[in-house]
Amino acid sequence: MTAIRFPEFVWLWDRQQGQSMPRLHDRIAGWLEDRWQGGDRQLLLMAFRGSGKSSLVGLFSAWLLRTDPNLRILVVAADLPLARKMVRTVKRLIERHPATRGLKPKRADQWAADQFTINRTLELRDPSMLARGIEANLTGSRADVVICDDVEVPNTCGSVPKRADLRERLGEIDYVVVPGGLQLYVGTPHSFFSIYAEKPRREIGETAPFLAGFSRLVLPALDSENRSLWPERFSVDRLERQRRHTGAAKFESQMMLNPVNIIAGRLDPDRLRLYDAELNYREALGRAALSLDGRTLVSASCWWDPAYGASAGGGDASVIAVVFADGDGCRYLHRIRYLTAEAGRPDDDEASQQCRQVAAFVQELYLPAVSLEINGLGRFLPGLLRKELARAGIGCAVVEMTSRQSKHQRIVEAFDAVLAAGALWAHRGVWDTPFVQEMRDWRPDGRFKGRDDGLDAVSGCLNAEPVRVGALARPARRADWRSGLGTFGDPGGWDL
Repeated sequence: MTAIRFPEFVWLWDRQQGQSMPRLHDRIAGWLEDRWQGGDRQLLLMAFRGSGKSSLVGLFSAWLLRTDPNLRILVVAADLPLARKMVRTVKRLIERHPATRGLKPKRADQWAADQFTINRTLELRDPSMLARGIEANLTGSRADVVICDDVEVPNTCGSVPKRADLRERLGEIDYVVVPGGLQLYVGTPHSFFSIYAEKPRREIGETAPFLAGFSRLVLPALDSENRSLWPERFSVDRLERQRRHTGAAKFESQMMLNPVNIIAGRLDPDRLRLYDAELNYREALGRAALSLDGRTLVSASCWWDPAYGASAGGGDASVIAVVFADGDGCRYLHRIRYLTAEAGRPDDDEASQQCRQVAAFVQELYLPAVSLEINGLGRFLPGLLRKELARAGIGCAVVEMTSRQSKHQRIVEAFDAVLAAGALWAHRGVWDTPFVQEMRDWRPDGRFKGRDDGLDAVSGCLNAEPVRVGALARPARRADWRSGLGTFGDPGGWDL
């Protein structure tokens, strides 16, 4: 067959359909051909909803088969019906496109709904094109081209386990595509933790983006000057109406291609104010002071929400957090630690292991007191924690607390006002813990079943009224850094 460029291939099809070729499609077609001819075999195409990207990828598949009839193309989608839709599109193109005559086989069994084999010179086990859902077993398949068409949708990325499972299944593609084969991802982001994200998500342990090294073509509906990329179909006025109708979050995700949570959450971690400073403790003339980046701290709230068994992979996590406050009312979430312990050790029980970690946490951060939630499993821990603190020579009060509100109500009351006021700062190290992911996933619903152990601990800190206190019995080697009047009683609350 005579060689034909892919933009011309698309133009011929549009002309046959009685349509003109939009500039946007010419741009996408040119990029796909240039990348293919240039030997670039890892591609990501992100274009806004309704841009026709899947139709163009179908045309690209037909063009590739025309260019080399011996190619094997595997289409992977979020579910099998969606993958079959792509295969049907390519079958129709091969049947009707003026440049693909002669490719359709004569045998009907080679022209099935979810796979087909065109006329080719090689005898190959795999068909020319095959459709598979993301949950299908891909073991044994081989392909020269793997197209991941909308593998990320709410059903595959709506929770932490689903996102982890999606990444694991997509990792199998490396064993399916032959050396030198093409991987082409096509879609729009449906989560802040999108596989298409350009930057790694530290909250889930990424050190590099999931598609690191992929060549990207990202085409949002509006460019940097607020002009539509397809003005004939998507005018600026229409896009603004769509933004108002669907909501800002969904518009940002599906039309502007910014990875955000489509489902509106109550706790937005992007409203946390990031800082890198460490605590600065100093003593002068018998007085102590504690500061962060030059701001004098006047109080601290530390909350431990204990749990057992999380280290084995199930149940709630045992979490301790500390929030400092300055004289201007700003709060600083300086540390949050998810405690682990080795169960089944006859010489060192799990509770004692955690208490030692809490004691080390208290000493490291110059804390005058730690509040311990004694609901349920925590009832016998105060005495054990006091014992570990005394053994380490740490002067710290242990305050026994009982929660009477529902957990989701405590979290709402703790975070709403301080986030709205922009008064909650968080140390950069907080992003290395599950806490930020808990914020993004949490919903203000008492039926929420996701992880919220870190949220519960920090809400305990925020709900505790910060009070400036004065003298407190502490080890002789360290003076008290807090300013103001008052003393602290143990057990009990602030004694003013």
